[in-house]
Amino acid sequence: MKTETTGMVLGFIGVAIFSLTLPATRYIAAYFDPLFIGLGRASVAAIIAMIILLIFKQPFPNKQQAKQLAITATGVIVGFPVLTSWAMKTVDASHAGVVIALIPLLTAVFARFISGERPSIAFWIVSGMGATLVASYALLEGNFRFQIGDLLLIAASLLGALGYAVGGKLSQELGGWQVICWALVISFPFILIPTLMTQPNDYSSISPSVWINFLYLALMSQLFGFFLWYKGLAMGGIARVSQIQLLQPFLTIIASVLFLGESLNNRTIIFAIAVVSMIAISRKMPIKNKENTQ
Repeated sequence: MKTETTGMVLGFIGVAIFSLTLPATRYIAAYFDPLFIGLGRASVAAIIAMIILLIFKQPFPNKQQAKQLAITATGVIVGFPVLTSWAMKTVDASHAGVVIALIPLLTAVFARFISGERPSIAFWIVSGMGATLVASYALLEGNFRFQIGDLLLIAASLLGALGYAVGGKLSQELGGWQVICWALVISFPFILIPTLMTQPNDYSSISPSVWINFLYLALMSQLFGFFLWYKGLAMGGIARVSQIQLLQPFLTIIASVLFLGESLNNRTIIFAIAVVSMIAISRKMPIKNKENTQ
């Protein structure tokens, strides 16, 4: 299997794992403080990451890599989880899943400056059309106005895209799973206290199903999903593979309907299909980088 194809496959599996993030967050949003959901899941993942790094005796990152890991952590460990947790208190998971489809375009923009990738004009046009569709959907669903939750989701998308681009570039040096593990470990001292301060007063009153969803966020969305996602970005190219995430809204909508009983309107279906069509077209657009032409 060609390197780029392998990267696309790994990226798709990672996106499939991420697609349950918003429904799981929505499910537990009524039981936990948003800060606890966002940072608590990262704290649990960080403990597992420490164990993994120790078992495989990974060397410490150098100073430059540590700076990049700090940026990655700001995006995908603090910014995105916390902001989406707040947003889930005001919007449905299926709606949010389409709004954060802005991430692929934003990731490609960051990749342009961070990793030296040079997407073609045609690529930007198609990606821009996909972003326009997403913005139009958000406006229509909010009665032609952005909801507070949408603003939080847009901010989360910016930080998440930055974390993807920086982490994807760094994965070419450290490896995909090493990047997310080190990012979690570096952030752990800073997120532990807020996690403890916002934890529930009575753990016994929270049902097992809530904890199962929380553990999914910690172990799959915050840790193991990134093993595949960052490896995919490193192998297939950040701008190229990041566009697979436009499939996430469709997968999220299906999950929201199946697991949360949310309604599915025709408008959501039409916009989701249109956005997915944009990514299918953009995959055929050329992307140049410092070393070769993809």
